Amino acid sequence: MAQPVYINRISACLPHEPVSNEEMEARLGQVGERPSRARSIVLRSNGIRQRHYVIDPATGEPSMTNAQLTAEAVRGLASPVELQGIECLVAATSSPDQTQPGHAVMVHGELGNPPCEVVTTAGICLCGVSALKYAWLNVASGESRNAVACGSEVASVLMQARNFSAEVEGIDEELERRPELAFEKDFLRWMLSDGAGAVWLEDRPNPEGLSLRIDWIDILSFADRFPACMYGGAEMQGEQLVGWSRISAEERNRRSVMAIKQNVKLLNENIVKITVEETLQRIRHRREMRAEDIDWFLPHYSSEFFRDRLAEGLARVDFNIPQERWFTNLTRKGNTGAASFFIMLDELFHSGQLKAGQRLLGYVPESGRFSSAFLHMTVVAPDEA
Repeated sequence: MAQPVYINRISACLPHEPVSNEEMEARLGQVGERPSRARSIVLRSNGIRQRHYVIDPATGEPSMTNAQLTAEAVRGLASPVELQGIECLVAATSSPDQTQPGHAVMVHGELGNPPCEVVTTAGICLCGVSALKYAWLNVASGESRNAVACGSEVASVLMQARNFSAEVEGIDEELERRPELAFEKDFLRWMLSDGAGAVWLEDRPNPEGLSLRIDWIDILSFADRFPACMYGGAEMQGEQLVGWSRISAEERNRRSVMAIKQNVKLLNENIVKITVEETLQRIRHRREMRAEDIDWFLPHYSSEFFRDRLAEGLARVDFNIPQERWFTNLTRKGNTGAASFFIMLDELFHSGQLKAGQRLLGYVPESGRFSSAFLHMTVVAPDEA
């Protein structure tokens, strides 16, 4: 029988000072001769007021790699001596510094702790939960006494103006005729940001203070029904995604193939219906779960635009959680993708608002090809574990 597993420590790292809406384009760089026409529209809708970038405001260059940013979050979990005892390290990101080797081994190299099991989970927002699930199951099975799971994003480097300039110069007239071509790429420049978060899992709770017992984590993919909705390093031809390796280097540069793209129409039509309503209905067949039992709901969503739509989706499946029981820091910390759940959990865990016996429900969707995760945790005190 699997043994209980507890999140005992949580840490987050957000680089540099917060970047306001007015500072964004100066930090990322202006694409073309005019300021972005999409920026004000997107920011008005997403509700994000500030975010963080690894781009140094003084030099305009990245001050750290994704692996270095993640390592800083992990160092926040424990003393250097304790970090030497990590038995399993699982790291997730959708924006690694390189295609090979895996992100997690690069994080391990930055940390310099002795040999341990190291695993990379890939994807978009959901890969952070996948990392957490691997770490949880590793400890639950008795394979490891402890594990570290972390999620991180360094999206700003991909969104710098220099990555789009060749395309704008080459097809400026076409962009004037069909602005939706630019919007699919420009949209995400004002949505994504940088950050890292990490959790320390053990087979026993904290001897002092609170811990979070992981009760279950359910992850579902709906890729059998939908084409890719959010993607990078590829371009869509009809409903077929063509990867960067099948496109010449010249064309990759000219068409900004490596830029992150989003099919906004497909996203808006399906994200709540699939990742909330259908996912919850399926999970109910496995879990005894009632909305009235949830003390804290931690939803990851990319934009405040989806907040009320998420509430409506929950209500449609008779799982209405009042918004005063929601906890999110999107507007203050930005949309940090695979790191977002860890960064939310870090703030709530250290806020002083948690009490033993409370139940937390996390929700992390992914529009890559429509996937969804729900995870349940219980707050425990040392004498209640």
